[in-house]
Amino acid sequence: MLIPPVLLLAAAVLAWPSDVASLRLRRLTVCQRPTLLRKPKHVGPIAALAAALVCAAMAGVGGGVAAAMATLTVGHHVRDRRRVRSVLAATAGLAEAIRSLVAELRAGAHPADAAEGAARDADPTVAATLRAAASALRLGGDIDDAFNAAGPEATVARAWRLAARHGLPLADVLDAVRAELDHQVGFARQVIARMAGPRAGAMVLAGLPVIGLLLGQAMGAAPLGVLTNSFGGQVLLVAGVALECAGVLWSAWLTNRVVAP
Repeated sequence: MLIPPVLLLAAAVLAWPSDVASLRLRRLTVCQRPTLLRKPKHVGPIAALAAALVCAAMAGVGGGVAAAMATLTVGHHVRDRRRVRSVLAATAGLAEAIRSLVAELRAGAHPADAAEGAARDADPTVAATLRAAASALRLGGDIDDAFNAAGPEATVARAWRLAARHGLPLADVLDAVRAELDHQVGFARQVIARMAGPRAGAMVLAGLPVIGLLLGQAMGAAPLGVLTNSFGGQVLLVAGVALECAGVLWSAWLTNRVVAP
């Protein structure tokens, strides 16, 4: 009796759309709604200030300083993780756009027309770059002006310039760049998956001092009272949280050196 549901679930997993297909579907179905409440620009400092004021009222000046440091550390960690994901997504989108561009070129399209054709289904940022490249090709401008001076787009510009200078097949050169970008994204994602264990271990180690304080409070030693009601405790609280934040940032730096694309 369980075989039909299992087969249906397996078919659903196999038919699940890829990232590119999901992105195209969202562009077709999701409408942009104006929002009255916009996210403030400086969320990290605002959150740190709010946490400092609340904790200063509850645990003294040292508690406020410690709360501000902890909030800024968490915000930095979250922003760093988002940056890595956004860079990987942008690189994957560029590789997919180059795949479409290569297909257009091998079908016999002019490079400018191929760039515009690949821009139709590309990520908005990559689409703008491809349209700028198409305009540069039509107007006889420099192809380097259409691509960023750093990052994966600079590699595409160098490959394009190399093909034009030496008369190499543009489709083959760009396809080699696309394969390299796919390899970089796949390797980075594989490393990120393998670094999940060390990241989790670092978070567990970072939480051990907090668990120790809670255990001491439960046993009646009242460590929180010492940290919040005396000058020495306030100094120790700030120093301990500073060392804790330094350890978290250091472990994050070590892991990000490995997973950075």
